[in-house]
This record gives sequence, C-alpha cells and structure tokens, in this order.
Amino acid sequence: MERVDWGAPWLSAVRDPGVRVQREVFEGKPVAEALNVLSMASVRFVPQSELPEGTAYEQYIWDTRRVPTRNNLHDFFNGLVWHQFPHTKRRLNQLQAQAIAADGVQAVRGRLRDALTVFDENGAVLQAPDALWDALRARDWQALFVDLRPLWREARLMLFGHALLEKLVSPRKTMVAHVYQAPVAINSVANLDAWLAQAVQPGLWATKPFTPMPVLGVPGWWPANEAPGFYADAQVFRPHRVVPVS
Repeated sequence: MERVDWGAPWLSAVRDPGVRVQREVFEGKPVAEALNVLSMASVRFVPQSELPEGTAYEQYIWDTRRVPTRNNLHDFFNGLVWHQFPHTKRRLNQLQAQAIAADGVQAVRGRLRDALTVFDENGAVLQAPDALWDALRARDWQALFVDLRPLWREARLMLFGHALLEKLVSPRKTMVAHVYQAPVAINSVANLDAWLAQAVQPGLWATKPFTPMPVLGVPGWWPANEAPGFYADAQVFRPHRVVPVS
C-alpha cells in the first residue's frame, strides 16, 4: 500500500478518503476495519473469514450489507469505490445476487453477470463532448488523443473498476478501461452515482455497452503520451476491426 501514488490523476476523486484509510492501515488496522472509518451507510466491511463457506460473495453482501474484505490493495480499492459510488455498487450487487438466486453459481457466468463483473473490475465512466466519443467508438486514436486533444479539457474520466485501480499502482501502457458514456451535464460525483445506478439495466448491460480505451493515453494522465509516436503502437492502440459480411 505504500506504493500508491496519490498524486496520480486517476486517483484524484478517491484521494482524500484513500489517504485516510491508508493512514489507519499504517497504524495497524486491518483493511476492513480501516475502511469502516469512512462511515458508509450502504455497507460495512468485515474480515474475509466472516463469509460462510459455500455462500456466494455477492449473495452474502446483498443479504447482509457486509462486504468480506481481505488485507490487500484489491479490496482496499473496492472499498474506496463503494464510498464513491455507493448506489451503483449496490445496484451491481443486486443484479449479481438476483442472477445467483435464479441460476445458482455456474461454472461460467451468464452474459449479464459477466458484463457486471467486467465493469465492476475494469469499468470507467466518461463525460466528454460528442466528437471525442465518435473518435473513441471508431478507435480513431489519432483523432481522439492528438487532433482533438484540446477537447479533453471539457472531459472527465472517472475510474470505477477496483482491479484497474489496483493495476495502475504499477502503470503500464497496455492497461485498458471499459468505458461507459455519461451525460456531460452531470456536475458532481454524487449525481453521477445516482444516474449510473439508474442506468444499469439488465437488458442493456448484458450486451456490454462499453468501449475499451487505453487509459494512459488520456492527455495529462501519463507524461509519455506527450511524445511523438506514443499512439502509433498498434499493439496497444489497435485499429477498429471491420467484420466482413459473408
């Protein structure tokens, strides 16, 4: 946890609560206990050992409003996302629990559970002008990050996925977020959370309505992306593939 760089732009929204929880951990508290200093109304965090054997993690959270938590960065960031997006996390948990209650825990997740997990682990929300979204959906990286670079001053990218936040402790160019579009007019994290929780509808989300984006290509997020040729790496900034019609 001492490797977390709170100056990183992708951590700006969780910096204050994150530093507070980190301080509690450094003073000797387990991660679950440290997260509870944030006094969240939606859930409480408990040691992983409280999850009964044979009980599905998501079902336990839905039934008890208690989140089993390990002493690692993955669960630390999960707790911070619960603090930032409590309504959306609760909605994802609700849909996961409903699917488990209906179908049980399958060897392979169904389409909806798979999509919810993808977003929960690696999702992000982007508020941006339409021109940026058009370029992103077209995988036109030159337009998105170079030609339209000044437009990023009007955009806001909020990371949701706690696995992605964990991976970015050691940033690599290849790291990708699964991005969901939010209205530009939403002006606070609380309002964004309320909107996103309502937007998570099973029929739509089972289709994985996300667009992959290498997050370290975002202007201002990584010094290396100022260099000529950064976006020419086709192994990371892959062109849009057109599937031929047979």
